[in-house]
Amino acid sequence: MSENRIIYLPLGGAGEIGMNSYVYGYGKPDEERLIVVDLGVTFPDMDTSPGVDLIFADITWLKERRDRIEAIFITHAHEDHVGAVGHYWEQLGAPIYARAFTANIARHKMAEHGHSPETVRTASAWPETITAGPFTVGFMPISHSIPESSGLVIDTPSGRVVHTGDFKIDETPVVGEPFDRDAWAELGRSGVKALVCDSTNVFSHHEGRSEALVGPEVEKLLRSASGMVVATTFASNVARLKTLAEAGVKAGRSIVLMGRAMRRMVEAAVETGVLKNFPSVVPVENANDIPRENLMLIVTGSQGERRAASAQLARGKHFGIELKEGDLFLFSSKTIPGNEKGVIRIMNQLSELGVDVVDDSSNLYHVSGHANRPDLEAMHDLVKPQIVVPMHGEHRHLREHAKIADSKGMQGVLAVNGTMVDLTGNAPKIVDYIETGRTYLDGSVQIGALDGIVRDRIRMALNGHVMVTVILDEADEPLGDPWCDLNGLPETGRSRHSLVEMLEEELGQALMRAGRKVLADDDKIEETLRRAARNACQNEIGKKPEITVVVSRLSA
Repeated sequence: MSENRIIYLPLGGAGEIGMNSYVYGYGKPDEERLIVVDLGVTFPDMDTSPGVDLIFADITWLKERRDRIEAIFITHAHEDHVGAVGHYWEQLGAPIYARAFTANIARHKMAEHGHSPETVRTASAWPETITAGPFTVGFMPISHSIPESSGLVIDTPSGRVVHTGDFKIDETPVVGEPFDRDAWAELGRSGVKALVCDSTNVFSHHEGRSEALVGPEVEKLLRSASGMVVATTFASNVARLKTLAEAGVKAGRSIVLMGRAMRRMVEAAVETGVLKNFPSVVPVENANDIPRENLMLIVTGSQGERRAASAQLARGKHFGIELKEGDLFLFSSKTIPGNEKGVIRIMNQLSELGVDVVDDSSNLYHVSGHANRPDLEAMHDLVKPQIVVPMHGEHRHLREHAKIADSKGMQGVLAVNGTMVDLTGNAPKIVDYIETGRTYLDGSVQIGALDGIVRDRIRMALNGHVMVTVILDEADEPLGDPWCDLNGLPETGRSRHSLVEMLEEELGQALMRAGRKVLADDDKIEETLRRAARNACQNEIGKKPEITVVVSRLSA
């Protein structure tokens, strides 16, 4: 019988930034007891996933092993780590553990999907631990851009694995626990087999900056502003919200929070005791009673989200508040790759209103929540693992991080989504590749990325759509020509004639040429009309649209 082994399997978050979901196992091969670390989401875009609401990791492999799952551990409350708990819990069925702030957010997500909030259990910080089958797991406090972020100390009978989660080295984080070098070094002295480590900022060669450096710069900017000030940042960055609000108060401004997600995060932080002494805020309904030069709005929508407060203000009024020439709009955030178009669109709309836009190109008004290269190396030096497994990054980030580990005498392993790694021995060993992918939330339904639904939607968006309807009598004779309905296509083509009329004429002729065998077979009629319509459109407008053919027959 094979010996017990420790396995690591990323289902999301390795080879991409977002949609984090990782699996650890311990036991005999193919019999391992499992724990899940994080169940996150990523967000769609109009180019690759039009109409989709959210994107999750494909957890088919996990669902097939549901009876082996001991627990789910959530490292922190960012959407790319906790956003899928409500959507996926019923399919996994294991208890969820998180620290108080994250548990508060997770319970709301569970309740939104009709699950008992009691399924989410509040965990205390290290050195307290939770036993889950053969695993003993502790939540090790770590600094990040959201309160109560934690790395996980995962002990097994065959050794210790440390999963950093998202982190930075910040000893003055404004909100949340400062990075404790001594505590992390103590983990290293106990012996660490593998460090599974954040890789997001591996290409940033300067040391990370503290959140405490942002406030004075924001205050200086606000004192120079003559009109109303609006600032946007990630709704979950409670420390930044406090930094912005305090800077606003010091600059003589009343603070208004605008955006449901932002208010929810502040409420959760206050309820769980991680946010203290947040400046008093004015209800948005009273904002217009305050002189513009004494008002500061802190709003959602730093990533260009169309329905968030930033976009609403850029398009005109929002809650009766209107931006005017001479106002100032501050992006106290980094634009996530892929969101540039949406952010630039809002910046241009603001500029058209005469609003002065300030972003973080000066590196004064935002600090990253992720460790830069020197901080990653500092983490290596503190923990002293045998093996470094890069995660939370695109392929290039993981590869570079593995190179750094190798250069320092550690064993780096490049493991993208679906790569199962055996961490048991003195060297990491890739033992399997699992089919992974994405699951889309489309409205209220979960669909597979390969189901063809989104692909068809993209093809319709690119090429347009033609609906062709034809009626035949009992003798298989067409009752008149087929007729067409067009969507997403021009009214006229090269010939300057009506595209609908031209198509209907072509389709009528195609039916006249069809033999008795074709007219007696619905499938053959559909194929004949589809080919005729696509060829006619190609000749007339240079496109081959998606064609739907409806064949109706009169019964005797």
